[in-house]
Amino acid sequence: MNMRTLGIGCLVLVGVLAFGQPEKDFFFKNNDSVVFLGDSITQQKLYTTYIEAYTLTRFPDHRFCFRNVGWGGDTAWLRQRFKTDEKALFSATGAVLDEMVEKAVRAGLKRDVLPHKPTAVTVKFGMNDHAYQAFREDICRAYVRSQGEIVDTLMKEGARVALITPQPIEDKSPVEHDKNVKNQSLHKFSAALYDVAAARNAWFVNLFEPYMKLMLTARAAKPDAMIGGGDAVHPGPVGHTLMAWIILKQLQAPMLVSCCEVDVSRWFFLSKIKRQRNCTLSDVQVRDGVVSFDRLDHALPMPIDTRATAALSLAPITDDLNRYKLKVEGLKAANYALTIDGLHVADFSREDLARGVDLVNYSTPNSAQALQVLDLVFKKNDAYFERWRKVQLANGPAEKMAELDLRIADLEAQIDVARKPKPHRFELTPL
Repeated sequence: MNMRTLGIGCLVLVGVLAFGQPEKDFFFKNNDSVVFLGDSITQQKLYTTYIEAYTLTRFPDHRFCFRNVGWGGDTAWLRQRFKTDEKALFSATGAVLDEMVEKAVRAGLKRDVLPHKPTAVTVKFGMNDHAYQAFREDICRAYVRSQGEIVDTLMKEGARVALITPQPIEDKSPVEHDKNVKNQSLHKFSAALYDVAAARNAWFVNLFEPYMKLMLTARAAKPDAMIGGGDAVHPGPVGHTLMAWIILKQLQAPMLVSCCEVDVSRWFFLSKIKRQRNCTLSDVQVRDGVVSFDRLDHALPMPIDTRATAALSLAPITDDLNRYKLKVEGLKAANYALTIDGLHVADFSREDLARGVDLVNYSTPNSAQALQVLDLVFKKNDAYFERWRKVQLANGPAEKMAELDLRIADLEAQIDVARKPKPHRFELTPL
């Protein structure tokens, strides 16, 4: 059966089951050197920074190195890194096409990606490749061959590769998003990318279809709705947060930050701690109706950019990626005030606490700490972009290169400190 006939929606399920993901292992692993490769959407340093911050805060004891080498206007044949006669490329087939693609792709990867000795690479091309027009088979042929060459080259170097489809274009045209000829072209490029991944046992991330669904849902509710912000091609922080959510889900990112359950009605000789997942509880006390305990989480919540909180109402990001739970049973009063380290967080009913509340929906010391990590990651990525594009590729002075290397190393050291969870004192006081 031709898998393309099943549609991208079905392809995702097949892809997840077929591409080395049934064990539910997260794509990024301890000691990974990660490279984000792509075009201007990757160069925006938004979805990539959100993914990086998620990984760093969810696995604070693991070591990672992240580098973004996105380049505005780039394509799968790496046109910004190696000049190719594209008219000849699109007309080429067979050995001629192979030779042109191999020369371009290998040169671009050798300069911008392989020096990082990557163990994990995400590749997001297609927006510029489809040339903002109705589908053309000749361009798609070059796109497929180039994506295959990227995967083959990186895998030979020992890297895991995740091929990410382009997201759909979101413009203000009255034409429905999925009827737009450019999006129909991007849909076909995405289906072709699935075939590339399947043939090589690479990871496949279907960004196009879930993002399109969000766009259509918003448009159905409000005819002029635009969910991404930014422009039609380059979403703002909201759109990139949605992109990060889709990508992380398909890369098998774990949903749990931590979870603890306490039962204060237990007899004195039984531990009042019923359950602790990815956290450690201690010194549980019940005095005059006040319940208190120390909680050390083994991860921080995924930081949500303050410019992108609207994304939380568009997609179940919290449920899918950011569960930070507190459950307390056996309480007697009707309502309680929760404080952490003496700071008021929220008021909850006895029933809410017995069912369990998700603290990621409130301002906590851990969420504030995670936002500090996000800020540092943005600064580090800005410093690396300046080093790579404005100094290294411009053959700038060695002194400036050394200065930026020191700044990047210092920021990464700050990130490693900032992402370590700290113990906090929780207190529930009857109202």
